[in-house]
Amino acid sequence: MKYNGEEIVVVSAVRTPFGKFGGLMKDIDIYDLGSIVMKEAIERVGLSPDVIDEVWWGCGDTTNCKDPYTPVVARQSLIKAGLPASTPSITFDKACVSGMSAVYYAISRIRSGEAHVVLTGGATSFSTVPFLARNLRWSGHRIGGYSLEDPLFPLGYKDFAPVAVDSGNVAVQYNVSRAQQDEFAYNSHQKYGRAYVSGFFRTEMVPIDVTVKKGKTAEVVRLDIDEQYRPNVNLADLEKLPTIFGNPTITAGNAPGMNDGAAAQIVMDRRTAERLGLEPLYTIVGMCSIAANANLLPVAPALAIKKCLNELDISIDEIDVFEINEAFACVPLVSAKLLSCTDFLEEDYKETLTKIDDYPLHTFSESRYKQLLGKLNVNGGAIAVGHANTASGARIMMTAAAELRRRGGGLAACAICGGLTQGDACIIRV
Repeated sequence: MKYNGEEIVVVSAVRTPFGKFGGLMKDIDIYDLGSIVMKEAIERVGLSPDVIDEVWWGCGDTTNCKDPYTPVVARQSLIKAGLPASTPSITFDKACVSGMSAVYYAISRIRSGEAHVVLTGGATSFSTVPFLARNLRWSGHRIGGYSLEDPLFPLGYKDFAPVAVDSGNVAVQYNVSRAQQDEFAYNSHQKYGRAYVSGFFRTEMVPIDVTVKKGKTAEVVRLDIDEQYRPNVNLADLEKLPTIFGNPTITAGNAPGMNDGAAAQIVMDRRTAERLGLEPLYTIVGMCSIAANANLLPVAPALAIKKCLNELDISIDEIDVFEINEAFACVPLVSAKLLSCTDFLEEDYKETLTKIDDYPLHTFSESRYKQLLGKLNVNGGAIAVGHANTASGARIMMTAAAELRRRGGGLAACAICGGLTQGDACIIRV
């Protein structure tokens, strides 16, 4: 999606801290999670809630909802956030790319003239996912035990290999070693720690007050840091961790956790922002969505960024900052390798990618790779921040924008992979 008309801007962007699995946010209902950031995004820029024309909201799991059958998560969250009951909304599932795709769809609505101001984002709560008891309804179950299923184990898709297995295999094919992934994970925590101490995340994060019960008493705890972050992580400990699900390179240490959180952004055209007296946080130069063969997850961000660059006729050397979601450490590493290959960057985008051999590393440039890594996830990524799936696409956009503002402006490329190898990317400018 290339924009030749009125510029599209984001005027407000906010997220919750991302909680760890079973952490302080474990009892927060997913409707409430969404309403927190929806309300905050509107109030931060002094908008009247009735200015919002539509809400596009990602939710990748409805088993954790109080109403698991058609829970209309966006609808329930927006009402709790104080938006008018007349506000149309859509809840959709595009797995991890949802938070970014929400912006993509919002832009289409704005371009069509059907909307002017659109609230976008997503919410995820792994901690509230219940166990499932399947096949009881028609089984005539009268005596004996029955089995419960955990939707989170193994994490992935039941008719396919676990995503960790596929990604670990792709890492090997692209010569991304276990040691490189462990080092990348360690650096993610280190970079996050420095950024947090500097106050970098304060602009994008709304603290949450959580009531914690201790016996017969309770106390209110303020959560203003991502719980996934491990300040004392070290390489020696990371190297000791076993790989998961029998994959060759991925461990619990070089992958993000199962996290809880929500993120929201308000999108509009520049003319509307000027009419409302709002200062844009960043401009969306272009966006795209891609898909590839289901077992090639780590290549998706590179394919999506490449498509954006080709459509916009922007050189990769013009990009100041890269944000690639750390679904596993191998995802940004594999994508960075592909983006360091001249033939990959210059050839036409292949709409159908069926095997690794479609993109060999014949023209890989070590110097370009090192240069790109120096621009990549400079404030840490999902391994330290956490990966609240349907919120993460929005999170990396606002983090990239904040980094560009810190530098005084520039261009950023943001990309994220999603279930069974879908991918979204955007180029943003501050």
